[in-house]
Amino acid sequence: MVIDVYAQYFAGECVYNEVERRGASVKLTSDSEGGQIRYTVSVSFFPHRDPDDFAVSYDAYAEKEIYHNKGRRSKKREAAMMETFRAEADAVAAELGGTIDWEQPLIEARWG
Repeated sequence: MVIDVYAQYFAGECVYNEVERRGASVKLTSDSEGGQIRYTVSVSFFPHRDPDDFAVSYDAYAEKEIYHNKGRRSKKREAAMMETFRAEADAVAAELGGTIDWEQPLIEARWG
């Protein structure tokens, strides 16, 4: 079962495949199957050409596994992951050559 624990869009800067991207989708996702739990941090940069443009293009996408072990979802574990989430997402964004402007959210946070 795949669940987006946290998801939000922020302003960002990235040029990928010669296309300027001004928005960033960030997520903390849990994936549980067969008694195993896995958490990933993902970043996807998208053009965001105007305030209503949220067409996410997945070519400027990267993710990083931050936890994989036996078990199931844990609110306590997820709270601890959120404490380091921005640093993890910044590292993923840097792999794509981009940055996330954490001070400019484009939508409210979604929690799952």
